[in-house]
Amino acid sequence: MTPPRQLAELLLSLINIPSVSREEQEVTGWIAQQVAARDGLEVVHRQADAIVFGLGGQPDVVLAGHSDTVPEQGNLPGRIEAGEVFGLGAADMKGALAVMLALAAELAAGTARRLNPLFVIFGREEVALAESVLSGLFRSCPAILTAQLALVMEPTANQLQAGCLGNIMAELSFAGVAAHSARPWLGRNAIHEAVRGLRRLAELEPQAVVLDGLEFREVVSVTEIRGGVAGNVVPDSCVSGLNFRFAGNRTPAEAEARLRELVGPAGELTISSNAPGAAVNLRNPLLQRLRDTRGLSLEPKQAWTPVAEFAAQGVDAINFGPGDPGLAHRRDERVSIEALGTSLSILREYICG
Repeated sequence: MTPPRQLAELLLSLINIPSVSREEQEVTGWIAQQVAARDGLEVVHRQADAIVFGLGGQPDVVLAGHSDTVPEQGNLPGRIEAGEVFGLGAADMKGALAVMLALAAELAAGTARRLNPLFVIFGREEVALAESVLSGLFRSCPAILTAQLALVMEPTANQLQAGCLGNIMAELSFAGVAAHSARPWLGRNAIHEAVRGLRRLAELEPQAVVLDGLEFREVVSVTEIRGGVAGNVVPDSCVSGLNFRFAGNRTPAEAEARLRELVGPAGELTISSNAPGAAVNLRNPLLQRLRDTRGLSLEPKQAWTPVAEFAAQGVDAINFGPGDPGLAHRRDERVSIEALGTSLSILREYICG
């Protein structure tokens, strides 16, 4: 079994290889070296920003994780302190990658197993779905789609989180007429139009949607606002960014129609991206086996994750990983060594029985 300190050092090595989205080549190469150093592990597919490896044969379950991070916030290099590993991507989700590599090494060393896992590590998850590496992997490595279940190792604090929300990114534009601020009645203030137009969205309460007994919350947020020319000019344009997170029972088209309904006639809505959500499937026998491993609780995933990409290909998927979702993307991002060990122990028990 992998000692806790070794697991922490493995994570620290991963953290200290910067891999902001679209710059995953170095960390992928380092992971490939670790895999090549282990007799018994077989690389099924390799490209600059992704690697698929396993122990040979038909996979029962996929363990999937992304290697990219959001931009640095003064949290590189990483460090180990007071039982935690600090640094960019520690929680989301290089901690999970360390667990995956440690588990693969243990299995390659001869640990008996009852399930055959396939490990999938890919880049460009923290950017728009149009740039997805995973969707390309489904085409270039079809073995991924032959598994009965995918564990997407997003931060869940070692609990099971089912499904995921869809994600619409949009802009709402308001038009006005420019004028001197001393004579505003000669123009029409686009920022004032935005204040009035956004009031309805600002007052919306989260909408609960229950799927298979799990409560997801649909929410619309104003995430950006841009407008203004100078301190003495009535502006003729104002643009606000919108983010709509919708439940997996809506198709992307239905979600777009719902957002347009919520916006109403306030301004001109432009959709920039629309990533589907995923409905919940709790009847998969390999998922039930995982739930039974430690009596794991089941929660809804109040975010978008690549579970949706697997679901779109007809592969059941669940979110499970050591990171704490509340620590993802923070300046003080971190994961406890205990959580890493717990995650590895659960997966070892699940795979090996």
